[in-house]
Amino acid sequence: MVIGVPKEIKEQENRVALLPSAAYQLTRRGHAVVVEVGAGVGSGFSDDEYRTAGAKLVEEHAAVFAEADLIVKVKEPLASEYALLRKGQLLFTYLHLAANKTLTEALLKTGATCIAYETIEVNRRLPLLEPMSEIAGRMSIIVGGYFLAKHQGGKGVLLGGVPGVLPGKVVVIGGGSAGVNAARMATGLGADVTILEVDLERMRFLDITMHTHTLFSSEASLAQILPTTDLLVGAVLVPGAKAPKLINREMLRTMKPGSVLVDIAIDQGGCVETSRPTTHDDPVFTEEGVQHYCVANMPGAYARTATQALTNVTYPYIEGLADLGLADACKRHAGLPHGINVQEGKLTIKPVAEALGMEYSPASV
Repeated sequence: MVIGVPKEIKEQENRVALLPSAAYQLTRRGHAVVVEVGAGVGSGFSDDEYRTAGAKLVEEHAAVFAEADLIVKVKEPLASEYALLRKGQLLFTYLHLAANKTLTEALLKTGATCIAYETIEVNRRLPLLEPMSEIAGRMSIIVGGYFLAKHQGGKGVLLGGVPGVLPGKVVVIGGGSAGVNAARMATGLGADVTILEVDLERMRFLDITMHTHTLFSSEASLAQILPTTDLLVGAVLVPGAKAPKLINREMLRTMKPGSVLVDIAIDQGGCVETSRPTTHDDPVFTEEGVQHYCVANMPGAYARTATQALTNVTYPYIEGLADLGLADACKRHAGLPHGINVQEGKLTIKPVAEALGMEYSPASV
């Protein structure tokens, strides 16, 4: 099989979908790997490293799509890439379709089969989403603490405090992978951390294993805690579906001016009514006196770490698709069928169909 690795064209997206070492493994197995010139530079991987690994380097973005049977990306295709996809081709990347009807309709028209990293599910886990959730969770505290600085428009609160001064208050909505990693980082800085969660067993686990407070997530709980919150982290995830809006504008007004919101769920539409996607070039905006950080590709800021972590988990599936094709790869990897979002003109993931009001058809594997 020919595996294509195009350079990411999303603004400030420096990750690459395949490490040179992974390209080497694929070429050793008899597959051809086509890499766009410069694809790995943003993550610190040179063209020469891919050449040494046995990959073919091409200058043109479109040439990667034209030659490849399997396109491996990091982020969803942009409008200029829609026409490059074709019937019979496999696309393997993060898609987050529930918040993007335009993209969904465009992928349906291509006839390609599109597999989303974020909906592959194994034993109620999302193994291909977890590494990026871990990075985004840890990063949320770094950027949140930065924008709390007075010169950045924040309250001027240092999350860890100092002797004689109480630490800042961090509230994390969601006790999944992103939420736990946010809480770990905030606790490490010495902040006062509360995690809101609805799963009681999960709360017991968090209570035992982490030095944080836990609070049952409800509108009443949020109304109680928001007025004293310095940094709010939205880490809500409903697999494949649009994120629920847990905080409305009126609730946001109860937070003090200069407070910071980091909405990690923005790639699924965001969990706060006032959230809208931003970029690394222009990451924040202010609504109701609260600074909003809503960058839709947060891990792209730490591209080398993120690329290594991503390839660690995606490679077995890439190898399976290349060796066996889609149907047999789904037999080898039980979670892979959950990842098929679009198949030859049909929308094959129910939560997305429900979120967008579109017709759903089960995948054929």
